[in-house]
Amino acid sequence: MKGNSLIIIPTYNESENIELIISKILLLNDSNDILIVDDNSPDGTSNIVSDLKKENIDRIFLIVRDTKLGLGSAYKEGFKWALNKNYSYIFEMDADLSHNPSEIINLKELLIKRDFDVAIGSRYLEGVSVVNWPLSRIFLSYFANIYVRIITGMPVKDATSGFIGYTNESLSSLNIDNIKFNGYAFQIEMKFKLWKKNFKLMEHQIIFVNRKSGKSKMDKNIIFEAIFGVIRLKLNSLFKIDE
Repeated sequence: MKGNSLIIIPTYNESENIELIISKILLLNDSNDILIVDDNSPDGTSNIVSDLKKENIDRIFLIVRDTKLGLGSAYKEGFKWALNKNYSYIFEMDADLSHNPSEIINLKELLIKRDFDVAIGSRYLEGVSVVNWPLSRIFLSYFANIYVRIITGMPVKDATSGFIGYTNESLSSLNIDNIKFNGYAFQIEMKFKLWKKNFKLMEHQIIFVNRKSGKSKMDKNIIFEAIFGVIRLKLNSLFKIDE
């Protein structure tokens, strides 16, 4: 039986984490289905998901792509799939257990009971709530979010958060193919475009724990995309480009 919520998890070489995070989500027993979008991981991530899917055929779904196309591209494919299946609430989260699956309940409550359109799991709503990141990474992320607020004017403290819930109405208002960016800038672009459409965004404090297994996908290209992508987003919004 299909649940009313879908949790989209992009993966690339997450064989050490994927079984545990899927198990934790299933234990919530909160009508949440799971869609894994795997970029043809050479470590066999999709094989693990396929085995788990046999025992939960109505709750676990899998898309395996031919090559590594990136985070934003994976979410875009997942969003289209979710909207086509008419899920009421669509969530995105990381596969590496940096996001606590139990927080899905709190994000979902913001959407259902408090009538927000976008619920954001925020690391910076009340100070800094990050565990096991080096100080340099915390500074980069924290001040990047200040930079985003200054350039865009968007009242969100954690614009680069990747732990988010959307209502069907908010997500379906976007032209998914017009989402241009692929890394952290993708997360900023999604929030910015929905905010500009006057949807209601709300942050909820989470504790972000750095991955214990697997390899981070962060690189300098993702950072540069975010820095210059924010300026492009602002200019495009002023001239009503790519809406």
